[in-house]
Amino acid sequence: MPHDEYRTIDFFSQEALPVPQVTPAQAEGIAAQCFGMSAHAEALGSQQDANFLLCDDDGTALAILKIANPAFSPTEIEAQDTAAELIAAAHPELRIATVLRHPDGSPYCTTVDTESGPAVARLLRYLPGGALSGPRHLSPGTVAAMGTIVGKVSTALRDFHHPGLERVLQWDLRHADRVVAKLAEHIDEPDRRAAVQAATADAWARVQQLAAVLPSQAVHLDLTDDNLICSPDHRLPVPDGVIDFGDVTTSWAVGELAVSLSSMLHHDGVEPHHLLPAVRAFHAVRSLSPEEAEALWPLVVLRAAGLVASGRHQAAVDEDNAYAKAALDREWHIFEQATRLPLPVMVHLIKDAIGLADVPARADSPAHFLLRGLAADDITLLDLSTGADSMDHGAWLEAGTEDRLAASALADGAAAVATRYAHPRLTQAPALSAVSAPTVPTGIDLWLGRPDVARAPAAGKVLAAAPGRVEITYGPRTLTLSFPRTVHPVVSTGSTVQAGEDLAHLPSGTPLHLALRDTDGPSVPATVRPEYAAGWLALTADPAPLIGLRATDRAQDRDLLDRRDAVFATVQEHYYTEPPRVERGWRHHLLSTDGRSYLDIVNNVTPLGHAHPRVERAVSRQLRRLNTNSRFHYASVVEFTERLAALLPAPLDTVFLVNSGSEAVDLGLRLAIGASGQHDVVALREAYHGWTYASDAVSTSLQDNPNALATRPGWVHTVDSPNSYRGLHRGADALRYGPEAAAVIDELAASGRPAGAFLSETFYGNAGGVALPDGYLAEVYAAVRRHGGLAVADEVQVGYGRLGHWFWGFEQQQVVPDVVCVAKAMGNGHPLGAVITSKSVADRYRDQGYFFSSTGGSPVSSVVGLTVLDTLRDEDLQGNAVRVGGRLKSRLEALAGRYGIIGAVHGSGLYLGLELVRDRVTLEPATEETAELCDRVLDLGVIVQPTGDHLNILKIKPPLCIDTTAVDFFVDMLDHALAQLGHSR
Repeated sequence: MPHDEYRTIDFFSQEALPVPQVTPAQAEGIAAQCFGMSAHAEALGSQQDANFLLCDDDGTALAILKIANPAFSPTEIEAQDTAAELIAAAHPELRIATVLRHPDGSPYCTTVDTESGPAVARLLRYLPGGALSGPRHLSPGTVAAMGTIVGKVSTALRDFHHPGLERVLQWDLRHADRVVAKLAEHIDEPDRRAAVQAATADAWARVQQLAAVLPSQAVHLDLTDDNLICSPDHRLPVPDGVIDFGDVTTSWAVGELAVSLSSMLHHDGVEPHHLLPAVRAFHAVRSLSPEEAEALWPLVVLRAAGLVASGRHQAAVDEDNAYAKAALDREWHIFEQATRLPLPVMVHLIKDAIGLADVPARADSPAHFLLRGLAADDITLLDLSTGADSMDHGAWLEAGTEDRLAASALADGAAAVATRYAHPRLTQAPALSAVSAPTVPTGIDLWLGRPDVARAPAAGKVLAAAPGRVEITYGPRTLTLSFPRTVHPVVSTGSTVQAGEDLAHLPSGTPLHLALRDTDGPSVPATVRPEYAAGWLALTADPAPLIGLRATDRAQDRDLLDRRDAVFATVQEHYYTEPPRVERGWRHHLLSTDGRSYLDIVNNVTPLGHAHPRVERAVSRQLRRLNTNSRFHYASVVEFTERLAALLPAPLDTVFLVNSGSEAVDLGLRLAIGASGQHDVVALREAYHGWTYASDAVSTSLQDNPNALATRPGWVHTVDSPNSYRGLHRGADALRYGPEAAAVIDELAASGRPAGAFLSETFYGNAGGVALPDGYLAEVYAAVRRHGGLAVADEVQVGYGRLGHWFWGFEQQQVVPDVVCVAKAMGNGHPLGAVITSKSVADRYRDQGYFFSSTGGSPVSSVVGLTVLDTLRDEDLQGNAVRVGGRLKSRLEALAGRYGIIGAVHGSGLYLGLELVRDRVTLEPATEETAELCDRVLDLGVIVQPTGDHLNILKIKPPLCIDTTAVDFFVDMLDHALAQLGHSR
C-alpha cells in the first residue's frame, strides 16, 4: 500500500474536493480490467465521489462502482467497509451496501488512476428499490421508519473503533462553525449569507453549552433521504436499505439523527413537527439523553447551514457537477424550514415528544395583584373551547364572537371576563384550511367591566412603555400588558417599579392581554398552532395567578386511546392510527379539541349536518315531555310512520321502527322468510348489510370479514357482485349479471330450495357507489318472485335523497321491492331505523311471534324522524345533492383526467366513490396508496376514508348540506395531496 495509507482527510487543509473526472466509458474499462466484469456504466450523482451503476446487457443491475475522492485514503475506505459489514451483521433485516467480495473473501477493491490522482475503486452491493430523495411527501410511517433505521445504525456502531474514523470532515457537526465560516463567502446573496451566519452562531452557542456531555462514537453521518433505500416489496416508500458510507467518522452520536432529520425538511408539505415520528422512533431504539434532546435541533440548524454553504462552494469549485448544482434550491429550503421557528421552541417540542419535557413553569405568587380593584370572585371565565356551550350553532365561525360573549357576560354583571391560558380557542379556527390555525393562547385576555388600575405585581424594571403596551420584568420572566393605544402607561421605558406601583389607568370596557414569557427567550405570539404549542408554552407561564385566578392545569389526557382500548372492544375500530379527538360538529365540519376544523366527507349518518338546531330543539322539547316505548299511545309515532309510508309506492304501506340498519336488515329478512315460508336467501357478493346474526350472515364483504364467503351458513347463497367497473363483466357486458343471478335463483328452486328472499343494496355501496346495471333488479326481483320469494331492498346508505335524482335507490332501477330497509339518514345521528313493507307481509310476522323495539318508535325517535323529513324537504337537501353532487363529480372526473391513479369516479348525487388503481387496464387496487392519501388529506383538513373489498375507494358521502365552497376545497386538497405524494399528472 502507499506510504500515506494511514493518513486521513482534514477538510480544512483542502482547497476543494471535486468529484473524480471519470467518464462512463472509463468506468466500464475499470470494471472490466480491474474486476473482470463486463458491464454498461451509468453515472450516478455524488457530492465528492464518482459513482456508477453497472448493468449487464439486459439492464439487470450488477453492482455499484464507487471511485472514492482521491483525498480519501485506503484506511478511510477500510473503515467504511468495516462499518457497513458491522451494521449488516447486527441488523440482518436491513439491506446494507457492503463491498462485494471475491470467492476467497477479499474485497473487490483496488487503486486506479484518475485525472485527479490515484483513487480507491471498489464494487458495492446494489440495493434495488430507489432512494427517498426527491420532493415527494413523506408520510408519518416513512418518517418513523427513517428514525428507526438511524437508531439501529447508531446502536450497531456504538463500540466501533478504527484509525480510518479519525477524520476532519466538512459534514462533521463538531466543525460546523468552522465550515460555515470558511465557505459562507460562496453564498452570493447577502441576505441569505447573513441569515446562515446568524443561525450558525446561535445554534453553535447552544451546542457548545452541551458539547462536553454529548457522547461521541462512530457514525454513518449521511443517513439522508438520498442514502436510505426503499424496500422493493412495498408499494409505499418504506426504507430498509443503507448506502454510501463515505462520511463514516467519529462524531457526536446525536448528530446521526440530526443529519437524517434535516434531509426530510425539503419534501413537499413537510414542516418541523412532521419530523417528530422519526425522533420518537429513534428514541425507542436508542434513547436520547436530556442533553442530546437539547442539542438535536440546534444540530439540525447547523447541518442546514452547512448544506447551504457547502453546496454553494461545491457548485463554484466543481462547475461540471450537475448533482451539486441541482441541490442548491433544496438545501436552501431545508435551511428555511430548520429556522422557521425559534430554537427553544423546537428544543422543547422535541423534549415533550419523547417524554423529557420540563415541568411547566408557574408564575410566582404576586406581592400585589395586577389589577387593584379586581378580586377573583369578580371574574367570569370565558370558555372558548370545542366543548363550550357558547360555541353552539356555529358561533365559532362568526366574526367578533369573543368580544360579543365577553360583552354579554359584562352586561350580566361580571366585573371582568377572562379567557384561559393554553386552552385551544375554537373561535380562532377557520372552517376550511389546509393548515392548522394558531388556536392555542400563550396568555390570557381580559375585558374590564369597570375602571381599574394596572400595577406592578412585584418590583421590576420597565423594559418598554408606549401607548397600548407595557413590559416589565417579573422575576426571570417578562410580563406584557397590551391594551388599546388610547391608553397611555404612567411609567417610562428603563425605569424601575416597586411592587404595587401604578403602570396604567384602564377605563371601563378596556380589553387587556396578559402574557408571561421567559425574559431570555424569544418573543411569543399571542396564539400558536397546536402542533407547536408544547414548544411555545414551555417558554411561558400562566398569568392567571397575577389576577387572583388559579393557574390552568396543562396536563393533557394523552392516554385516552389507551383507556378506550382497555374497556372498549378493540374490534370496534377507530379511524386513523393517530386520530384527532373530535368533540364537536357543525353542518359539514368536525372540530377537534385542538381547535382544528376538518371537512367531513364520510358522515352519511347526519344528512342534515351536524348539530342541526331544528333536531336539537325537537329532541330537547320531547325529552322534557315524554320518552317511553312504542307500546304506549301517543301521536308522534303515528304521524311519523304515516309520513314514512307516504314516501313509498304501493303496496308498501306498513312500517316497523327499529334502532339501526343492522336491525332493519335482520327484520327485513325475517319478514321475507316468514311471509314466503322459504328459509334460503340469495345475496350479492362483496356487500355489507350489518352485524346482527341475520344481517351478518348475508354480508360478504371481505374487508369486513376476510372469511366471509367461507363462513356463510347453508341458507345463504351468493351471486356475483354486479360491478360494471371491476367485476366479472364490465362495461356493456354488465348486462349479463341480471340473467346470471336469475339463473342461480331458478337453479335453487329446481333443487327444491327456492329462495325466500333476494337481498341487495339498490346502489352498490360497498363497491364505492357503483350503480347497478340497468334492469338488474327488475330481472332478479322477477326471478325470486316467480318462486314465491320476496325482494328485500337495503336502502340503509342511499335512501332519503342522497342519490340526488332519486329519493330511494330502487327508483333508479324502476322497480318496487317487497320490503325496504332504511336507517342512517333517518335520525341525523339518532339511532333510528325502519322496515317498510305491505300489510299482508307484515301480518305474516304474527306467525313468528311478537315484535317490539324499546326505543325504535319511542316519542323522541319519532319526533327526530319527523324533524329530519321536514328539514330534508324545507332545506331542499335532495336538490342540493343534485346540484352540489353534480359539481363535485364533475371536478373529480377532471381530476381523474390528470392523475393516472384515479381509475373511476362512481356514484350519483352525494353518494360517490373515487376508485384508485395502479393500472387502468389491470385495475390492480391501489390499497396502500389510498390509505396514505387519506392520512395526507387529514393533515390538510379533510376527513375521508377508504371502502371496498380492497380498501382502494374513497367513500364520499358527506352531510347533504355541504356547499360548493366545501366540495371545491375537498377536490383542491385531493389535487394537492396527489401531487405531493408523487402521483403522475
